[in-house]
Amino acid sequence: MRAFRLLLGTNWKMNKTIRESVDYTRRLLGRLEGFDRSDALQVFVIPPYTAIEAVKRASEGRLWVGAQNMHWAERGAYTGEISALMLQELGVDLVELGHAERRRYFNETDADVNRKVRAALQHGLRPLVCVGEQLEDKKRGIGKETLENQVRTVFANVEAGCASDLIVAYEPFWAIGAERADVSVEYVREMQTHIRTTLEEMFGRSAAALVPVIYGGDVNLRNAAALVSESGTDGLFIGRAAWEAENFADLIHASIKAIG
Repeated sequence: MRAFRLLLGTNWKMNKTIRESVDYTRRLLGRLEGFDRSDALQVFVIPPYTAIEAVKRASEGRLWVGAQNMHWAERGAYTGEISALMLQELGVDLVELGHAERRRYFNETDADVNRKVRAALQHGLRPLVCVGEQLEDKKRGIGKETLENQVRTVFANVEAGCASDLIVAYEPFWAIGAERADVSVEYVREMQTHIRTTLEEMFGRSAAALVPVIYGGDVNLRNAAALVSESGTDGLFIGRAAWEAENFADLIHASIKAIG
């Protein structure tokens, strides 16, 4: 039996104006009447910073609304950055940290992500932390080792009592983006099991069981149902396949149907 609600969400990245974001939110909710109020399901969207407040209003509490990143400092001379205090004031439900694009384009390290995780928890924000191995790691047979090192570093010095406030998104680097490769359900199950084993070693079995581990990486209508019903994942973190409200709604419907 699933210990918590199935988490289904999408990150819009650097897409959608405020007007487009509100329109998307209203169209999505129109397609989810009844589904989004289920105790078995939690839907979330992560818009650009500029649209967070408008999406929060448009969602009327029916969706979790997150932020795409955050600095570890409360304030300071960090041009272009956003602090936990600012996100706290906006009332975000979660903050995404450590996405592969932040690591690739902005040189963020696991140590950087750890500082952000601890800052988020200190200010009552729910960190959604992305981890994943490179294609070269997979080819060399060290994917599990890479994941374990990431998990141990990003959650270093995080107390077991905070485990219930964490979300882990497993996103293999080679399975996201425009040139993504296919990932089998069996592979997802194997890697997510290893992540959960690592969490148990860090926090203890009871606390680790409170951490949802969701999957993101080439999620679409062809594989969503199998992923949620066969891989053991606690949810899906969907990219471009959910950037249209109707497509996201279809993915949500397929996922709910798959778990009965």
